[in-house]
Amino acid sequence: MSLSYLVILVVVIGCMVLIDRRYRLFFWKDAPRAAAVLVIGVAFFLVWDLLGIYLGIFFRGETSFMTGVLLAPELPLEEPLFLAFLCYLIMVLIGGIEPAVSRVRERRS
Repeated sequence: MSLSYLVILVVVIGCMVLIDRRYRLFFWKDAPRAAAVLVIGVAFFLVWDLLGIYLGIFFRGETSFMTGVLLAPELPLEEPLFLAFLCYLIMVLIGGIEPAVSRVRERRS
């Protein structure tokens, strides 16, 4: 049993929070809407995972980096955190497109 993967997930989520706060891309732009989008995204992917597990498509990989704690059969503790990171990352990237494009246009002008 190891906490490595769990700690890494928490650290990278923390880094995304710092980027989001600095540039006001997602939560710092509109917190209620961001929370709803994040919860819906994580719920969607958790249902997807559970359906894949039920159908025998998804299996938990054996690794020494994970805690070994299961929330459901074949669903490790780290999975919801990974899904939260994935959804948060995508929303920060999408939120950053417009400011990045605007900055490039300003430099060209």
